[in-house]
Amino acid sequence: MADMIHIDGHPISPDHYINGRRVASSETFETFCPVDQKVLGRISAGLDEHVDAAVSAAQAAFPGWAALGAAGRLPYLERFAEEIGKREEAFALAEANDAGVLLSRMRHGIVPRAMLNITWFAKEALTLQDRVIETTQAIHQVRHDPAGVCAIITPWNSPLMLATWKAGPALASGNTVVIKPPEWAPLTTSLLADAADAAGLPPGVFNIVQGMGATTGARLVADPRLARISFTGSVPTAKLVATAAAANLVPCSLELGGKSPFIVLKDADLDAAAATGALMYRNAGQVCLAGTRFLVHESIRDAFVEKMRAVVANLVVGDPRDPATEVGPIIHPRQVERVAGFVERAKAAGATTLWGGERHDFGPQYFQPTMFCDVANDAEIVQQEVFGPVLVMQTFASDEEAIALANSTVYGLGGICYGEQAHAQTVADQVRTGFIWINSFTIRDLAAPFGGRGQSGVGREGGEWSFDFFCDVKDVITPKQPFKASFAHR
Repeated sequence: MADMIHIDGHPISPDHYINGRRVASSETFETFCPVDQKVLGRISAGLDEHVDAAVSAAQAAFPGWAALGAAGRLPYLERFAEEIGKREEAFALAEANDAGVLLSRMRHGIVPRAMLNITWFAKEALTLQDRVIETTQAIHQVRHDPAGVCAIITPWNSPLMLATWKAGPALASGNTVVIKPPEWAPLTTSLLADAADAAGLPPGVFNIVQGMGATTGARLVADPRLARISFTGSVPTAKLVATAAAANLVPCSLELGGKSPFIVLKDADLDAAAATGALMYRNAGQVCLAGTRFLVHESIRDAFVEKMRAVVANLVVGDPRDPATEVGPIIHPRQVERVAGFVERAKAAGATTLWGGERHDFGPQYFQPTMFCDVANDAEIVQQEVFGPVLVMQTFASDEEAIALANSTVYGLGGICYGEQAHAQTVADQVRTGFIWINSFTIRDLAAPFGGRGQSGVGREGGEWSFDFFCDVKDVITPKQPFKASFAHR
């Protein structure tokens, strides 16, 4: 049993949420603040019995929730979003303390986006009804039927945004969900249960089971009663998820890592490119879609380096709960060691450090914003995702070389290209990614697809692509002329 957790006066339950009630566990694990390593509380750890109970509850609730239809589910989901909004400060403080996300970003960006993730998909689901395709032979009524119980597994770098980004379309489609939050940052997902409960979502529609990925997560994705699995996280873990899902032929959506290119063409606005480049240190570099491989035209390399160096030198590293802070902590000591290992190996391999390259003196879970150069394209620091405030720079002499470098990793998530509009468009069209920003960054619309190629993932999230995943698409066919059965061959 675990005690209630309090963050700046806001209570957060440490227990699972199963079938509309809180359920404690005999086993617990710690969650702590990455800023000062202060233990925030102990969290109930999901055992096999909790996973089984959550899936059973979701399975039992599915027929009734599905039968409501999109219009019947809309009021529930609108209330769900409203209840998230009522708890804005609790959500913001919880994730700032638990995951080290900037408090200002939580208040002004992530919590409003979490609300939108619920309401947008709830309203968009209304448009899925009775799509008709008419041919000379028949009328095809294309329906999106809810699939069933959906497992949702979220990462620690943005747990609230990603939980709602997945649960929004799953619930709006008529599915029931079981969420396994990240063990390093579980608190905002627990608060989601309070919002769902206050909104009156029927018991079993929305369930949360906390715990370790290797135990609780593994048990969940192996359950044969699942209809869908939506996972965001690392490539190695995704392979384990996909293997477990394959045993039951459960469709998976996998949103994974990246080593995205940030291309600076010779006709780029260098001030704008440098300012955007510094944004790659947001969330201490723990952002899958960040452009972490800088590809800079050799003619502007020195000018760009000096401009970006000046921007980075003024970044405020500190406590994410301080409004002035721009770069916060790395979430966990294990992740700090991972980042430090990449840096030390890059140095040992001969990479030049343009800036940073050391742990930051603000605290043990802080690392200096870092940039390397003078590296071979097959170097680890170029090819592998660090997931920390560490970037690498290469130069190119032609557009063809830039495109070849951009496409030279196993990843293919996102990208950024700065240059004269038509020039940047021509280059961007040839970069092998799921999306690429031209002279911009982090423009995201819920109606648009999000996802990667190669080892950056399988499938797309957003808009109709989310509904295609979370639904079983069915074609109801009515012939225009009376049908006569015959074995005759014509």
